[in-house]
Amino acid sequence: MKRSLIAGAALLVTGLSFAAEETRPNIIWVMSEDMGIDLECYGAVGVENPHLNKMAEEGALFTRAYVANPICSPSRSAMMVGASQTLFDAHHHRSNRNKPIPAPYKPFTVFLREAGYTCILGSDLVMKNGRKIDCNFKHEPTGPYDGVENFGLFDKLDNFTAADQPFFNQIQCVVTHRGDWWNPIRKTSKSPVKLDEIELPPWIADTPETRYDWAAYLDTVEYMDDEVGQILQKVKDEGIADNTYVVFIADNGRCNLRGKGYLQESGIHIPMIVWGPGIKPGTVVDDIVMSTDITATILKLAGAEMPDYLDGHPVFGVEKPVYREYARSARDIWDEVDECSRSISTKKFSYIKNHMPEVPWDAHQAYLDLNRPAIHVMRTLKAEGKLTGAPLAYMAESKPAEELYDNEKDPNQLNNLAGNPEYAEVLKQMRALEKDWQSENNDLGLADLGKRVPEMTMEWAAQTEAGVKKRAPDLWKRLEAGELMETQQFKKYRDDKQKKPKK
Repeated sequence: MKRSLIAGAALLVTGLSFAAEETRPNIIWVMSEDMGIDLECYGAVGVENPHLNKMAEEGALFTRAYVANPICSPSRSAMMVGASQTLFDAHHHRSNRNKPIPAPYKPFTVFLREAGYTCILGSDLVMKNGRKIDCNFKHEPTGPYDGVENFGLFDKLDNFTAADQPFFNQIQCVVTHRGDWWNPIRKTSKSPVKLDEIELPPWIADTPETRYDWAAYLDTVEYMDDEVGQILQKVKDEGIADNTYVVFIADNGRCNLRGKGYLQESGIHIPMIVWGPGIKPGTVVDDIVMSTDITATILKLAGAEMPDYLDGHPVFGVEKPVYREYARSARDIWDEVDECSRSISTKKFSYIKNHMPEVPWDAHQAYLDLNRPAIHVMRTLKAEGKLTGAPLAYMAESKPAEELYDNEKDPNQLNNLAGNPEYAEVLKQMRALEKDWQSENNDLGLADLGKRVPEMTMEWAAQTEAGVKKRAPDLWKRLEAGELMETQQFKKYRDDKQKKPKK
């Protein structure tokens, strides 16, 4: 990883230095599920998030933070270990749940606990108590860990108090994840997001249905912002604000088209805000960081062991933060869809290598079909010959083998420059970065290419869709019309004669 890291600028070092070397801090890591940089402090319109705004004003806003994978479980696996999920067989979504993580890799909470930290999972201040772990290796929420017979990751659930110090608390905000609560949250909001004030991404067709769906997403962002506010208030109420860091990120990109599951910026570029002791208010970090850098930072702040396999370096709370030349991300199996792509993101350019270009962006994945109204709207418009521009390009029958984007000139990544001779040298350089990474690391996602078995076959995953079409056709027609629906009810229509295949 020698070429992936660069020293931080001196100006930013002073803004992020650790003020209290003699006291080990508490650390709260809040992950909002499935959301992009759709916050006021990142320039998003139509959404209000006063608590995260204040957190950024009083702390540090990272403008170029990335995840190692655009899907929840591989991304979370990388964070929990502090290294790319492709190195320890955690790259396929929800795989290896009964398989211990291979040596020498360990969950980073092991090292925190050895250093004397109380590790806490969840919070009663957020929806469903925020206890999601979702890692692709054998684990249990609480209990001892030895990686052989015991696989507990945390010591206790839900509530931190001053008596737990020093503590680490991981909290998941599930509300921004697609769920049957989206419509109720919008309908009960005192000030729902206005449809005429939002700004849709250019690759989503602009219709009343897609606007409603996007607004409902932003309603959940506002709900989540209130949860973060409650967490921050509890820190103050416990009298531990002077010695507690709060880190806010998303686990992967937003849950809409070209977001979660994709290696474009909208799938891997996440918000990151850090609040805590020694951080100069209003600090803005424009250098590249990754979620695995947070893992390394937490271990450093805790005075815990930092294993050699960590691919990140501390990026806040230390005298000399170390930032990256580029971020590298990977996409592999997601439910029934076998896919393999790799990306390199620098400040100026993004490069994507699609190892399976025959798999289109619209892969007719069951999860997406049931939970993303925009895809049905766009399929209908395409069939009617009314889809044009970026939305039509998204619906192509296949992907290019390579993608190259100039992020400064084309922040929405609509113009693929991989075939442009003027960018031949840039393409060569980006390919070289990926080649360098491969030469230094054993990418198991390329090693198993062509020999994979998806979690679900297309036939089994299609049973819910087929069952609804057969037994509740009116519901399916509403879904195809672009209505945001409570789709958990659809499971009762599934044909249970075809069971999920055993691995």
